[in-house]
Amino acid sequence: MQAASDIFLGWTEDDAAARHFYVRQLKKRRLGSISELVEENALIHYASLCGRTLARTHARSADPVVLAGYMGKSGAFDDALASFAMAYADRTQSDYDKLAKSKWAPSNKR
Repeated sequence: MQAASDIFLGWTEDDAAARHFYVRQLKKRRLGSISELVEENALIHYASLCGRTLARTHARSADPVVLAGYMGKSGAFDDALASFAMAYADRTQSDYDKLAKSKWAPSNKR
């Protein structure tokens, strides 16, 4: 996702998997390929940029008044969101630990 639409944003469908995808063509391939990012130890910066863009997009994706009305006045949504965030953080840490031990870790280059 990105915060604003442009002519390089589109969608496609994988018929075999019956799934839909949003795709974005990078202008002049300024970022290069993912393998180049990994090789240059820039993947962490690229992932951070993607995360910030995704968060910004979600923050702009709905009307706050409508969402507040939908969520109601109880703390159920807050509790569910906090539980999800903690579980997601644990999973992210676990995934990172596995990556750090793998051959793809910057310190484990061959």
